[in-house]
Amino acid sequence: MAKQKKQPRPKAVTPKGFRDYFGSEVSERKTMLDQIAEVYHLYGFDALETSAVETVEALGKFLPDVDRPNDGVFAWQEEDSGWLALRYDMTAPLARVAAQYRNDLPSPYRRYTMGPVWRNEKPGPGRFRQFYQCDADTVGAPSVAADAEICSMLSDTLEAVGISRGDYIVRVNNRKVLNGVMEVAGVLDASDPTKFEHERGIVLRAIDKLDRLGHDGVLALLGAGREDVSGDFTKGAGLSDEQAQIVMGFMAAKRDSGAATVARLHELVQGSVIGAEGVNELETIAELMAAGGYGSDRVEIDPSVVRGLGYYTGPVYEAELTFEVQDEKGRPRQFGSVAGGGRYDDLVKRFTGQSVPATGVSIGVDRLLAALRAKGRAGKEAPGPVVVTVMDRDRMADYMEIVTELRNAGIRSEVYLGNPKNFGNQLKYADKRGSQVAIIQGGDEKERDMVQIKDLVLGAKIAENATLEEWKERPSQYEVPRAEMVARVRQILEGEG
Repeated sequence: MAKQKKQPRPKAVTPKGFRDYFGSEVSERKTMLDQIAEVYHLYGFDALETSAVETVEALGKFLPDVDRPNDGVFAWQEEDSGWLALRYDMTAPLARVAAQYRNDLPSPYRRYTMGPVWRNEKPGPGRFRQFYQCDADTVGAPSVAADAEICSMLSDTLEAVGISRGDYIVRVNNRKVLNGVMEVAGVLDASDPTKFEHERGIVLRAIDKLDRLGHDGVLALLGAGREDVSGDFTKGAGLSDEQAQIVMGFMAAKRDSGAATVARLHELVQGSVIGAEGVNELETIAELMAAGGYGSDRVEIDPSVVRGLGYYTGPVYEAELTFEVQDEKGRPRQFGSVAGGGRYDDLVKRFTGQSVPATGVSIGVDRLLAALRAKGRAGKEAPGPVVVTVMDRDRMADYMEIVTELRNAGIRSEVYLGNPKNFGNQLKYADKRGSQVAIIQGGDEKERDMVQIKDLVLGAKIAENATLEEWKERPSQYEVPRAEMVARVRQILEGEG
């Protein structure tokens, strides 16, 4: 009989394009999301959690740069219910919720949501297949006052999490203005919206890459196409030089003030009804921002903002961080965009057949956290728990009593639950946990109702700068009555030890 082949052990590796998050990373993300939620609550938005799984039909054909509904998502086919997929953003699930519960929800419906999304895309440096998003949307409000409110809330949110005024700008544009410009350029036919649809998609994606490709790169994509440094060729929109220059003129329409920019845009869309409507909406947003005290140092009109997704129908906005960081080669560069969104009045219509106005914004949680680390506002290791060491395994009940007393006082703490035989290993464990204090109580201290408190931070500093004999003479470990334990531990944790 042939010997059965031994099954190989599974490899302990994270799947490609995914990553694991540990203690301090999870904690700082939660802290930031709590700060964001506080601002959203202040603005009257309610929390919503939707299923991580949607039907492919509900997700729809709204992924950027793809031709098929289930391209770019993690999808599978159920035997009795068709294709399902992990959500790729938070907006498509909201459209489904707004349609499904339209008779129960208030109108307008204001919601925010936070959680992971999944995209079946090629991973790269800093680009993962699972990442967090934090969205806020208003469904059922046709007025651009809803768009203006999103912009002001985004500004307040960035400041609430620690991005100083002057280190960010919320840039606002309107897709109707761009449609007007494309109508003037001859790549949009108001009587037949499907005509030139493919060319307009290329134009939108090209403009959205202005920061990365520059003027010449975008101009090439508006024309015949562009070849990158690797030799790969991207086919362009096929616009004539005259048509391309009209679009490029739109991207260069920003002036020193919102009023001057709006005036220039009026000139560019002359003769286009949809374009004039979009410029008027931008003018209204600028007036509302000024009335609310949000000057051009916080929110500004910028025609270069288009956003890549095809479902936007009106105002679009993007939050850009303007401070400099260093790239992997040590070169200075601006941090860039951390949030974006816009109006999408046709998304809910897919379910109801009726147009439902909606607008919202999505914050890239990982990028905003990276920005806070770059500003020194996050990334610091949180102190670990107080560790109650075990000198006698038969006295575990005593140590549990000590740790309960610390926890009841609001002090994060734990009993060492490894093998207590080697006391040095217990202190090594406390060091690896980032603990500031260790509690020690042997049988002698128990009889006298005392405890030893070891200041691990001070002990480490002394050990770095003194001989062993000098270290032994310093008060990094001392005995106190059990009744004073909580107060003395709190002194050390608060920096007063």
